[in-house]
Amino acid sequence: MRDLARLREHVQSWRGIERRLVEARELVQLGDEGLQAELAAEVAALEEEIGRRELEAMLSGKYDSSNAVLAIHAGAGGTDAQDWTSMLRRMYLRWAESHHYEVEVLDETEGEEAGTKSVTLAVDGASAYGYLRSERGVHRLVRLSPFDAASRRHTSFALVEVYPQVKEATEVEIPPTDLRIETYRASSAGGQNVQKNETAIRITHLPTGIVVTCQNERSQTQNRENALRVLRARLLDLQREEQERELAAIKGEHVKAEWGNQIRSYVLHPYQMVKDHRTGYEASDTSAVLDGEIDPLIESYLRFTIRPEAPLSGAGGPVSEE
Repeated sequence: MRDLARLREHVQSWRGIERRLVEARELVQLGDEGLQAELAAEVAALEEEIGRRELEAMLSGKYDSSNAVLAIHAGAGGTDAQDWTSMLRRMYLRWAESHHYEVEVLDETEGEEAGTKSVTLAVDGASAYGYLRSERGVHRLVRLSPFDAASRRHTSFALVEVYPQVKEATEVEIPPTDLRIETYRASSAGGQNVQKNETAIRITHLPTGIVVTCQNERSQTQNRENALRVLRARLLDLQREEQERELAAIKGEHVKAEWGNQIRSYVLHPYQMVKDHRTGYEASDTSAVLDGEIDPLIESYLRFTIRPEAPLSGAGGPVSEE
């Protein structure tokens, strides 16, 4: 019924655009100069709407319409990397909020001094995975470190993982014998907040070695359900990768072109720029990007995967070639 409602809404929205196009054509045929301003505004609105629909049409993958599981892990860079993980967490939360997506924190491990070691989010909304899959990879930050007494420039890294949420448990069958489930006390800031009961869950998928932990809920049952939710998403993504490798072997070439470990750089010093290394897209307003305005970066990636030869430009003008 959810799929039916989604498809019905999709068809009705296109019919609404069709009606607006017919009405705009009728305004043109009237030839009334007094309607020029109204017509220009409607044409601009239609162009924006059709551009958005064109972007949605690129989300044609099997799981692109699904909800997403987004995990961020601190990489090289020590405390700066953990702070960078928190910054990325905020960026994605702000982006999700602007799209009216629901976000649930499934698991989070805080850093020793500051920031976050890792965090796992469930992002629920139309085509959440289709949009967020463009964020998968290593993100690099270059800035003057607030944790360096000498205020030197530091480079830190964080890994972003994105998986589609499994709609039905039958999509990924996990025999109970394949799981090792352990309980432990959830970590906390200490004092009265220390958990006296073992509510946190650690699940190990024995055939693959994948380990998932969840400790944010006070209920052991809820943490177990969330851990299984993340595990199914990761196993589904593993199946997808295996299918892509098989297809690549048949074709004799890589399905995706990987240009290095980092997919995107965020430079805050000595100049300000965000650059996606896969597409060449550049944006000069780093504050806006870190505040969640990442739609142009997502769109550039989606367009690049469809038409990799198409030129791209960012807020700063034409892309410089490297």
